[in-house]
Amino acid sequence: MIIDPWFVAVAVTAVLLVGLSKAGLLGSLGVVGVPLLTLVMPARDAAGMMLPVLLAMDCIAIYAYRKHFDWRILKIMLPGAAIGTLIGWALWSFVSDNVVLLFVGIITLLFVLDAMLPLRKKLEGLPPSKPWGTFWGLFSGFTSFVSHTGGPPFQIYVLPQRLQPLVYSGTTAIFFGIVNAAKLIPYYFLGQLSVHSLELSAALIPVGIVGVLVGVYLVKRVSAVLFYRIAYWLVFALALKLIWDGATGLMHGVA
Repeated sequence: MIIDPWFVAVAVTAVLLVGLSKAGLLGSLGVVGVPLLTLVMPARDAAGMMLPVLLAMDCIAIYAYRKHFDWRILKIMLPGAAIGTLIGWALWSFVSDNVVLLFVGIITLLFVLDAMLPLRKKLEGLPPSKPWGTFWGLFSGFTSFVSHTGGPPFQIYVLPQRLQPLVYSGTTAIFFGIVNAAKLIPYYFLGQLSVHSLELSAALIPVGIVGVLVGVYLVKRVSAVLFYRIAYWLVFALALKLIWDGATGLMHGVA
């Protein structure tokens, strides 16, 4: 087992942020989990190590929000997510983490800028669109498979619908619980679930559970207006970080 203090500090911080995000508190900020872990381990190893931790946190979040979710959104997005997962599996060896981070960052930044336009405000609250939901579900499934960064594409479709915070959190928990469970078999055959990674996962699962429980407690006490205001600003900051990480990673790869 790794006992390096720097590794422990980074891993605990990453898992706590993901746990808070799983509860719906920090929007898509949980996607920084794998990018943060790349400071102390290879990106693909970080993705494999995080999957069991994510599943444990999904179970807690799903139980906490089991009575609060939007079934319409799940029916629209999950089929696309299944296709995206299969595409991610097929392209695992050809698509780099940096390309995914840059692509997700650009799309997310456009989403946030679009949310500030009057047209977007007029569209908010409309019934879910099946074609767009399937598309963003596919995109979310693909990016989730490659680097656990499925949050921003999911939010691009769901945030404008202005669900109640509890319903939004519950829908998010169920969606990613199913998506993450579907990644177990592909990750196993890709060699991402080694004995060493599972040992690290087991050590970090309690940290993730604490993050989810704290997030659940806070989500139930935050107003809807404040909730979405914080979510949009955090997603904006996250988009800039993803673009920076992806672009610098690609430049270093070329150099």
